[in-house]
Parts: sequence; structure tokens; C-alpha cells
Amino acid sequence: MNNKKKKKKTHVPIRLNMLFFVVFLLFSVLILKLGVVQIVYGDDYKRELQRTDAVTTSNPVPRGKMFDRNGKVIVDNTPLNAITYTKSQTTNQTEMLKTAEHLSNLITVDTSKLRDRDYVDFWILKNPKKAKNLITKKEWAQYYAKKLDDKQIYNLQLKRIKITHDANNKILVTKIENYTFSNHDRNILGILKQFNNGYALTPQIVKNLGVTPEEYAVVSENLDNLAGVDTTTDWERSYVFGDTLKTVLGDVSTSEQGLPKEQLDEYLARDYNRNDRVGTSYLEMQYEDVLQGQKEKVKNVTDKSGKLVSTDVVSEGQRGKDLVLTIDMDLQQQVEKIIEEELWKAKQDPNTGLLDRAFVVLMNPHTGEILTMAGKQIVKENGKPVMKDFALGTITTSYNVGSAVKGATVLTGYETGAIHPGSTQLDEPLLIKGTPMKKSYKTFGNINDLTALQVSSNVYMWKTVIAMAGGHYVPNQPLDLNLSKTFNTMRQSFSQFGLGSRTGIDLPNETIGYSGPEQKPGLLLDLAIGQYDTYTPMQLAQYVSTIANGGYRVQPHIVKEIRDPELNNNELGPIVEEIQPKILNRIDAQDDWIKRVQEGFRMVMQTQGGTATSYFQGVDYSPAGKTGTAQAFDHGQPVMNLSLVSFAPFDNPEVAMAVVVPSAYQAATGHSYNDFIGRRVLDAYFNLKKQRQQESQNAATTAQNSGNAAANQQAGH
Repeated sequence: MNNKKKKKKTHVPIRLNMLFFVVFLLFSVLILKLGVVQIVYGDDYKRELQRTDAVTTSNPVPRGKMFDRNGKVIVDNTPLNAITYTKSQTTNQTEMLKTAEHLSNLITVDTSKLRDRDYVDFWILKNPKKAKNLITKKEWAQYYAKKLDDKQIYNLQLKRIKITHDANNKILVTKIENYTFSNHDRNILGILKQFNNGYALTPQIVKNLGVTPEEYAVVSENLDNLAGVDTTTDWERSYVFGDTLKTVLGDVSTSEQGLPKEQLDEYLARDYNRNDRVGTSYLEMQYEDVLQGQKEKVKNVTDKSGKLVSTDVVSEGQRGKDLVLTIDMDLQQQVEKIIEEELWKAKQDPNTGLLDRAFVVLMNPHTGEILTMAGKQIVKENGKPVMKDFALGTITTSYNVGSAVKGATVLTGYETGAIHPGSTQLDEPLLIKGTPMKKSYKTFGNINDLTALQVSSNVYMWKTVIAMAGGHYVPNQPLDLNLSKTFNTMRQSFSQFGLGSRTGIDLPNETIGYSGPEQKPGLLLDLAIGQYDTYTPMQLAQYVSTIANGGYRVQPHIVKEIRDPELNNNELGPIVEEIQPKILNRIDAQDDWIKRVQEGFRMVMQTQGGTATSYFQGVDYSPAGKTGTAQAFDHGQPVMNLSLVSFAPFDNPEVAMAVVVPSAYQAATGHSYNDFIGRRVLDAYFNLKKQRQQESQNAATTAQNSGNAAANQQAGH
């Protein structure tokens, strides 16, 4: 028994010792771990604890380019040296001022757009004590009592700061409370204003135009002393062909302008920054989503104080996609030159005081591809007339175009049963009771529908529309017509060709023209010969294309393809989307009716007596078309508008053309510059085609000869 007790006593201390030893080991490991955490990784964990959520920002990339149908660059991005500023979330105005003062010693910026308010704010920032003294003790007491807020205090300071301008110097000297701003002050203020245009963690352009190599180098060398400042490469939109087609290509905002105010919320919702450059008009705006590109995503990690800890690129940006246009720039330039030359020549004629513009549209009648979209306008600059691009006028301005629309009138006559192919009418002066005598430019006697188009008989068209309206012409008697129904019938029929309706071109702000509001017998007759409603040059091109291709109204388009950007400069990348032809409608006309009008158009330009035959003699491309002359008013004065629609070759049309020369002259008769322009333009199209075919053949021959020479040389070895 005693032995058992002794054994029991000897085992307990051993177990306790083992337990204590284990506990000691565990505490030792724990202390070691804590030491490692605190000593080795302490700073890292401390920084992790101090970090806030990461802020991801988007940095813009260069816009996509624009090419013509043959791969020539039209719109490009010119690289620019740039100086940027990125402020952190905690940067205050005093810190920004210090950086601006330092940077001002290295670069100069444009100060011409500084406002008086900018000078006031700068003075307040530079003179905080003086600015504080502008507020009375009573007002400060109200402020501390929360009866006045910061904005109200600021407004009181503004009222008590007087600004005067001294214009004795070339650069105005601004004085605030006897404080004179030097040019150096202005430069600091100009830089500071750019700093304030940006948002936290978002790079803001300080200067990108006119950055000299010396400025770029010295700023790059001093970046360590310029908090938030960086040097980078920016871009500027460049238009390779100058003003050619410029009004249609559109504009891009500057980094200073940023997002348009009227679309600010929309763009911000789409992940744009306020100072991003965007398309503001026409193609640049219409294809903004394509041209803008994929922004670079950057994750900025800050600590609790807002200090930037790290910056990581989340996803690389990609330059915007490229647009390949349907435009042939070689042809476009030739057509613009023709318009300019003929306009200047026409201005030498009498009665052309109001003539100031002309338009030409060339279109593929089967696909709707716009080959040229040319417009020129004479404007005065510094009292001197100069020629400006007005291609946009082909879709935004409309005119009475005259007899060019008679093809639609004849087809409407067929459709309504008022006439049929081969119908004859007596072309004679019309004596309608209560109205002046109406007649064609000469009396033609009995003529059919083809001859009516060939010689451009007004009387044939008038008698057709009178029959259409359920009336009968009786000399010296009034016309009893169903006006409302016939106006609607005519306009609905014309709209099938694109006359008086939107063509659907892929550009904004297209006008539909003007439909006269009154419905009178004489106005219905005017409508039939193109002297009441107004149409755009683009509508005329769509109209004649519809006749040329057998009755299909094809939607015109100026963008041919969308392509991914290519890494190699000025080369085309893979196709993303190819714009396919889109048929909007088929006119309500039998095939033989359309062929009848096509033949009438051929006679206009190829048969003796045709109104355009004398202008197109000797050509080998078999043109067809219709001339037009319309009485109109410009600035309250009577004028004549000229037009021409055409397609060629007649038996297999590959190009359709519309020419419009508004306010051509102020007289009963005058020049025919619509025909002169049309002849030269079609010549240019087919000559360029022949030239390219010859160049292609020569290149093929050269390649074949080179191949044969190489083969012979190899055989000789």
C-alpha cells in the first residue's frame, strides 16, 4: 500500500513538467510569430490596414482614323508632346499653387482666356489674410454661428474686390486692391486653372499645343520636384486633305472644352471623364462610339489620408476603331476643283450677284455608296470673297430644283392612270381663267411622254397632273381640281423616290426639305415641274439612283467599313463590320414604265433636241439624265435655280449624279453652269476610272516581266 502511494507521487510531477514544457513551447512559438509579424512584416501590415478601397480611373486613348475607299488616310492623329497634372484625393489649393509656381518657371501657357473671376480667386489664394479682412467681425460672428456659409462669405469677398484694367500695355494689366499681376503671375494662374480643371486621380492636360523640346526636356528632368506633374504623348486631330469634306467629317472637342454641356450626363453615365475629347458634329459625332476606342483602366490605391500608394494598369487601352468611307478622295478633290472653277467663272457673268454656292453628289445607284459629296460656298472674309467647303449643304439645305423631277411626275401619271406609255398631249399655251398664261419655254405641238422628257415640256406635265386631279383643261375656263387628294398623291409618290423625305444617310441633321402649305391649282401645277416644294441635292441623287437601278430606293451611306486599328501606321486592320446596301422601298411602278422614263432621260442627253445633248456631245460613257430650271426667291428677289440629274452608262448604270446651282442668275435667261459642271464631273469620273485601269494593267505587266526575268535568271544558273 505504501509502495503504491509512493509510485503515485513520483508520476504526478513528471506529467506536470511535461505539461509546463508543452505550454512553454507553445508560448515560445506564439511569441516568435508575433515577433515576426511585428518586426519583419509590421510595416507591410500597417500599410495594408491604412489602405482604402482602390479607385479605378479610365485614361483616354487616341481616336480611330478615317480612310477613303482606296485606303488613303483622311483623318489622322498627330502626336504631341504633352505635360499633364494628376492631383491626389487630398491635394489642397496651397499645394497645387506651390507646384504651379515651380512649373511656371519651366513652361509658358496660354493666358488669353483667363477671366476676371480667375484673377480674383488667385488673389484670394495668394492673400488669405487680406481676403479674410474683407469680412467684418460681425459677419465672421454670423459665420461661426452658422448663419452664413462658405459660399456666402466668398460672395461677400467678391463684391469687395475691385478689378481694373490698364490698356496702356499690349497685355492688359489687372489690378486688385493695388495688386498688379505680372506676366509671371498670369502664367502661374494659367497653369493653376488647368490643374483645377481635372478630377482627383485623373490626368489633366496642362499643355499639349506648342510644347517646345526644351520645355518637355526640362519638365521631365524635374518631375521629382513637381508633385502630380508628368510628361507624356498626346494627340491632335489632323485633316490630311485640309478643308476637303471638312464640314461632313465633323469636329472634336479640345481637352479644355471636354464634354458638351447638353450631353454631359449621358457621357458621364458611359464612363467618360469631363475633360475627354469627343466628336461634336457629323461623322466624328455620329460614330463617336466607334472612334473613341477602349480606355486604359488604371487602379489607384490610396491610404486613409488619401495619399497615392500604388498605381496598376488593370487593362490596356486600345485606339479607336477606324472608319473606311465610301468617298473617293481623288475624285472628291477633282469635283471640288470643278465646282470652284465654274463658280468663279459664273460670277463673272451679269446678274449673278446672289450666286454663292453649288453642289455635286455622286452615288453608286445600286449600293448607295456616296463617291463624292461636294459643296462649295463663296463667303466674305475681311471684305474679300473666299471659297469655303460646304459639303454639308448637300443634306442640310434644300431648293426648288425645277424640271429635274419630271421623271417622277411621269411615273406618277402612269401609276394613277392619268397617262400611259406613249400618251400624247398638245403642248400649247394654257389660258386658265384668272391666271397669267402658262407655257413651256417654246411650243412643241403634239408630243408623247418620251419627247416631253427630252425637250422638258411643262405643258405635258401640267396636263398630266390636271387629269390626275380629275380636271379637264378648257381654254379661258377655271380649273376644277381635287386639290387635297392630288397633292397627297403627288407627294406620297415623290417620297418613294426620296423627294421630300429623309434619305436615311448615316449623318445627323438631314433636312427633308420644304412642303408648301397652300393648296391652289397653280401651285399643284408648280409642284409637277419642281417649282413648289424644295429638295436637297442628296434627295436628288437618291431619286435619280432609283430610276437608274430599276425602281429601288437605296439608302445612301458615307461609311463603307469599320475596321480594327492596325499597329502599323496608316494601314488598314481587320474588318469589324461592312456596311451592306439597304433597300428602303420599291416604287409603285411597272418595269416597263421605269424603262420608258430611263429612255426619256437618255434622249435628254443623247438625242438631237434634248435639253442637255449639246453639252454631252462626243462622250463615250452613254449618259442619261434630266436638266432643271426653277423660278425661286432669294433674299426677296426672283432668281433661277439650276439642276441636273444623271446616270451612266445608260445600259448598265454605275454612277448617279445630282448637280444643284441655287440662285444661278437674276434674269429670265442665263448661263447653264449646271450642265458645264455635270459634263466635267462625269468626264472626271470616267477618266479617273480609265487611268486606274491603265495603271493596274501596267503594274500587272511589270510584275509579270519581273517574274519572267527572275525565272530566266534562275534557269541560267
